[in-house]
Amino acid sequence: MIPDFEDGKAPDALRTIGEVTRVLGIRQHVLRYWEEQFPMLSPVKRSGGRRYYRPEDIALIAEIDRLVHREGFTLRGARQFLETGQGAASAETARVPEAVTELSTAKLETTVEPSQLMARLHEIRAELASALDRD
Repeated sequence: MIPDFEDGKAPDALRTIGEVTRVLGIRQHVLRYWEEQFPMLSPVKRSGGRRYYRPEDIALIAEIDRLVHREGFTLRGARQFLETGQGAASAETARVPEAVTELSTAKLETTVEPSQLMARLHEIRAELASALDRD
């Protein structure tokens, strides 16, 4: 889905990186990095390397943002999901392990014992190793 830019341009107009990042809430350096990671994301480049995004590019960027930031996919998993339509990168294997998400979003209490924290970190390490072995 292409967001409404509300700038008076035609819906199928080319957009600059600044326009796209402002409307989608993504930083420019992140978008440039995604261009490296997602071969299907290739904006029109004009003289001086200036990028212009087509409506289909903007829809793809919005989909990548949804997969990575809302669905919990890794960049690799999101790329595989988009390349195959969902095939090889099933939702389970493409997502960040639940323990990592849990730890990154949880607020650590100040009363947690160091031994408890270390035990939890070892569990997370094992889950990450297991996720890497599946790839």
